Amino acid sequence: MTSSKTKTFLLRLDADTMASLERWAADEFRSVQGQLQWIINDALIKSGRKQ
Repeated sequence: MTSSKTKTFLLRLDADTMASLERWAADEFRSVQGQLQWIINDALIKSGRKQ
């Protein structure tokens, strides 16, 4: 996912969700930020909201 513009926002997660996300990111050799970007991008494409 490449974009010349990015926006920052705060996301609150419970500790168990964050731990799961950290493990998932590590399994795929991504940062948590990168994993979240991948999850969101994939969901947008699959739902037809992004080409």
